[in-house]
Amino acid sequence: MVAAFAAAALSSPATLAQVSDDLVKIGVLTDMNGPASTPTGQGSVTAAQMAVDDFGGQVLGKPISVIVGDHQLKPDIGGAIARRWYDTEQVDLIVDVPVSAVGLAVQGVANEKKKLFITHSTGAADFHGKFCSPYAIQWVFDTHALAVGTAQEVVKRGGDSWFFITDDYAFGHALEKDASEVVIKNGGKVIGAVRPPFATPDLSSFILQAQASKAKIIGIAAGPPNNMNEIKTAGEFGVLKGGQQMAALLALITDIHSLGLPAAQGLLLTTSFYWDMDDKTREWSKRYFAKMNRMPTMWQAGVYSSVMHYLQAIKEAGTDEPLKVAAKMREKPIEDFFARNGTLREDNLMVHDLMLVQVKSPEESKYPWDYYKILATIPGAQAFGPPDPACPLVKK
Repeated sequence: MVAAFAAAALSSPATLAQVSDDLVKIGVLTDMNGPASTPTGQGSVTAAQMAVDDFGGQVLGKPISVIVGDHQLKPDIGGAIARRWYDTEQVDLIVDVPVSAVGLAVQGVANEKKKLFITHSTGAADFHGKFCSPYAIQWVFDTHALAVGTAQEVVKRGGDSWFFITDDYAFGHALEKDASEVVIKNGGKVIGAVRPPFATPDLSSFILQAQASKAKIIGIAAGPPNNMNEIKTAGEFGVLKGGQQMAALLALITDIHSLGLPAAQGLLLTTSFYWDMDDKTREWSKRYFAKMNRMPTMWQAGVYSSVMHYLQAIKEAGTDEPLKVAAKMREKPIEDFFARNGTLREDNLMVHDLMLVQVKSPEESKYPWDYYKILATIPGAQAFGPPDPACPLVKK
């Protein structure tokens, strides 16, 4: 009887539950003061802490803590912080990490240390392609999904001739390549492209070339700061008044807020999240706004979504062992205020529906942050496409 009782006790969930170091520690590794700090930064930290608080502050009877690091958009600094966190500060999960070069550096450390990393603001499709890893998860978007989502839906609506203004580095080239393929596949044509260097102070000549092309759509294959400067300059040159439209392959609601509706009106873009989409998005976003005094970007909302899903997976797995938690995260669909029809695939890409939106005119906007008209919902499988066979996690 004593032996049977002991065996029963050992097999109970409470006894089997295991949390390393008696603490679940989440590190938000982000840009706190640079050009990515508004769409990520403190807002991502706040979103992570909201998830921990909403979960109850503990899991499997152990406390959850959130720490913050600033990688300053530098891969060497990001990699060094990740290594220190995993090695000496018992961090179980790193989240956020804007800029693909930094994200890929942190992914390398996560692989080496066999610890989990979820990125929300790293867009490189190679992250879940040739560099895919059982320890690294991509949650919000990739360059392929944004380019495909925007290009395909815009061509369907008659925007069948394109001219690209492309950041002259890997991120911009990837956006242009993916979008161009979709434009041509759907019966459109690409008239040409110009490629300003990163952070070019004067973009006038590039805008004039795009305007002179007479293309129906000027595709902005760029990230900050070029993308917003290009849109602003195009407004000053009367591009929209001349009948051309601009399609941003990466733009965030904080970018639109900074530009203002007079400059951004008419812009087409694809997003994973819009705070004013429905009651669920509004309820969470208003709580976030009360803390940050601005509405969340898709990256910041995605941080909350993934942290909640991660903590729930620990609870259900009875452990914070990384691969067991990741496997549990893949078992259940992700259906929350952030994601619609979400699933975490075998390549560790979270596939979910996206939206094509158009920025409202000042006259159409009825209240603060009322910025988007939703034109179409893009199913996740269509936007993200099938898993990349270059990923070793994908079953051949």
